[in-house]
Order: sequence, then structure tokens, then C-alpha cells
Amino acid sequence: MQSSWEAGSGKRTLHQSVYDVIIEGIQSGKWGEHERLPSVRQLAEEMQVHRLTVLKAYQRLQDEGVVVSKYKSGYFVAPASQGPAGINRKEQAWTYRAKSQYIHRSRLSDIHRIQVEYQMSEALINPNLLPNAFLSNHVKQVFDKYPRVLSTYSSVKGDPELREELTQYFMQKQGISLHPEELMITTGSQQAIDLISRAFVKSGDTILIERPTYSPAIDVFVQQNVKIVPVEITPMGYDLDRLEQLMRDEKPSLFYMNPTFQNPTGYTVPVPQRKQLVEMAERYACILVEDEVYHDMYFGAMPPAPMFYYDTEGYVIHIRSFSKYVAPGLRISVLAARPEMMQAIVPVKALSDNGTPLLTQKIFQQYFFSSRLQNHVAKLRTALELRKEKMEALLAPTGWKWNSPGGGLNLWVQLPEPLSADALLQRCLQASVAFVPGRICDPLDAMDSWIRLSYSFIPEDRMEEGVGRLIAAAHREVM
Repeated sequence: MQSSWEAGSGKRTLHQSVYDVIIEGIQSGKWGEHERLPSVRQLAEEMQVHRLTVLKAYQRLQDEGVVVSKYKSGYFVAPASQGPAGINRKEQAWTYRAKSQYIHRSRLSDIHRIQVEYQMSEALINPNLLPNAFLSNHVKQVFDKYPRVLSTYSSVKGDPELREELTQYFMQKQGISLHPEELMITTGSQQAIDLISRAFVKSGDTILIERPTYSPAIDVFVQQNVKIVPVEITPMGYDLDRLEQLMRDEKPSLFYMNPTFQNPTGYTVPVPQRKQLVEMAERYACILVEDEVYHDMYFGAMPPAPMFYYDTEGYVIHIRSFSKYVAPGLRISVLAARPEMMQAIVPVKALSDNGTPLLTQKIFQQYFFSSRLQNHVAKLRTALELRKEKMEALLAPTGWKWNSPGGGLNLWVQLPEPLSADALLQRCLQASVAFVPGRICDPLDAMDSWIRLSYSFIPEDRMEEGVGRLIAAAHREVM
């Protein structure tokens, strides 16, 4: 097996190499029909790759009918009659010569692509909690009101009418004064992060990023080949003395942060620190990238005003996503930046897609600013809080540790020793349960004793069984 890996390591992606090794083993007769294949852990160790890479290969082979999965038993070679007709077990499978020379990763997406019955890795709101019929009616109204909506492009920054309404929204809700030209509509917050990374950092730059943080943000900045310096976030916020030292010594281009109901921890940075952070950003010319995905998903007291509110010199770029709780399929977020910063982002957006689709913007505009939707958001907060409390009650007997968040969609849970989040994930996936291991949220690739559990997506009537399977898998792991 090792020779097969070495022979192809220079020409194949990690996932493709694992896939090819298994195919070659089946074709050569190393593993016959109905025979058990190496465990995910064993194959990962032998090939010196991450276990999720092996799991991804097994999932692909299962989708293709080459292997079958048996609950609590692992993966087995499928009978020849059950496998795809295109695979000959005695002859080398056809492979294309054209292959990418680069390996990009989205570790969170790798987990989301795994189909499970009890999904606690998705920080999304269950579709049954959203007013889908109401949205459907609004879609019809959009075509009546804007009959040419599919016949033209949006501007690069976004639909002027929508941006005008959003300036009024920010003023009414948070007292933030904005001009429509200081707003850009993006296709989700993920695109906003990517645009900023390409507009303001270059290879070799240093950036600051929270530890832990939103996993795809790490992957975005890693692709930019920058030096990533972690900043610890706690329930009390940041160590500002340490942070100032980093800004002074490292001279970072920017600091990516998620200061309100932080993903994954749920922590919220207090007001005094927000003001001091803006002052530090001005002093050391460090851009603060403020990602506020969950700002409107609060339980009880409203969260503090964004750092953008305190910014007078234009060092804060504010990202506000509405996708999570309005209509995930629309993928609408807004990026707010003062003119000098916006000038650097617009060309990058133009090269990326030349503007977010006009249809989704118009649907969002008609839907979001309706009184019905705003009333529904208030009810949604209550529903999410009840789900959070239910998951906490189910986890209470375990003795695991977490800080109960005041908003957001996730619990950040610390496992007791000697539990490993990665090892637990493998067991849970076999039981059709998924969560996010803490390691992929860590810029240092550690934190293997932490997991992120999302209480918002799993159906409420399945939460008890899903959490029960998680706890049972944890008990088996330490036995």
C-alpha cells in the first residue's frame, strides 16, 4: 500500500491518492468481495493523511457502489454485481491525465458533504422554522414588480435601491450613518471575506485572526500565503495588552474577528474593548474585519453596537449576513466600508462575478423589509433559544463544559480527557451523527478536545436521539 501512495503522491491530490489506492487494492484482489477494508484511522495512519481525507474517499466509493458501509462495522468491498459497470476489478481503472497542480481545502465543507441523519455540524436554521410560503409569494410579486429582473445585470456594488434601503436600516437599528456607495452586496459572508483577503493582503503579509474562529476564514487566508498570528478569545473578550503588543511588533495588515456571538464559541466582545480596539486599529494602521453573521440572533438583551459604529477613521470593514435567518438560498450579505477601503474592494468584486445576481437581491429586498418578516425574526429568536436550552439539558449529565451563549446557533463544548474530537467524529459518523471538531476552527490546528455543536439545524424531534448517539459514541471512545 505504501508503494502505491508514494508512486502517485507527486501527481495526485490527497483525496484522489487514497481513492486510487483502494481501487487498486480491490482490482488486484488484495481485498475481495464482502471483505472488510482498513478502518479510516488505520488507512490514514498508513498513508500519513488526515482521517477526513480517507473518509471522503470512502464516501465517494460508497456513492459509486464500490464499497458498502455497515453500521458500527466499517467499510466492505461491495459484491461485483452491486458495483458500477465501469469498474473492472482485474484491470486498471481509467484515469484522466489532466489534474490540478494545486490543493485547496475547505475543511468545514468536507464535513458538510457527508450525509448523516443527525446533522449538528451545519450552523444553519432548520427550513421548517422559516416562513417558506410567505417567501414564495414574495418571489411571485418580484416578477410582477420587476418584469425585467432577469434581463439585466446588477451593478458591481449591488442594486442601488437595496443599498439605499439598507442605509436606512443601519441608521434606524444602530445609528450608523452610511452612504449607499459605502455598501456592497455580496454572495454570502464567505465571499466578503474572500474579497477582503484579496484586496488587502498579499503573500508574505501578517494577519491576526481569533483563536478559535470560523474555519473557512482560516482556509481563505491560508490560500493567500500569509503569516497567521492567533489572538485568543475568551468569554471576557481579548487580552488587549497582548493584542497591542502583536499589532506593534507584527505590524499586521488586518485582524479578522467575529466579535458578536462568535463562531464557534458564542462569546461576545464587550463595549469597552470594542472602543479600545478601534483606537488601536487607528494607532497601528491595522484594518479590523468585523464579521457579524449572528448579530440579530440574540436571546434576551440585544448585543453591543458593532465596532463600525465607533470607527471615525475608516479602519473597520463591517460584514453583515442575513442569509442565516432570512433565506439561506438567497446568499445575501452586505459589506460596509468607507470610500478609501471600498475603492480597493470594487475591482476584486468585478473580477469575481461582476455583481451579485439581481434577482436574489430584489427578492431579498421585498422580503426582508416586510413587517411580516421582521415579526417572524422575533419569534425565530425564541425558537432558537428553546432549542439551545434543550441541547444544553441533554448534555448536562455528561459533565462536559461550555459557556451558554446569549445568541447565535452553536455550543462550543470542551470534552474531558482523554476524549479526542477527531476520534469521536469518526465514531459519530459511523452512527450517522456529525459535528465540527475544534481543530479545524483553530489557526494552530490544535484544540482537539473541543467540538462545535449546532442546535439550529437538526429537527427538534430528532435532537434527543442525535445527542444520545453522540454521548454513546463518546462513552465507547473512552472504554
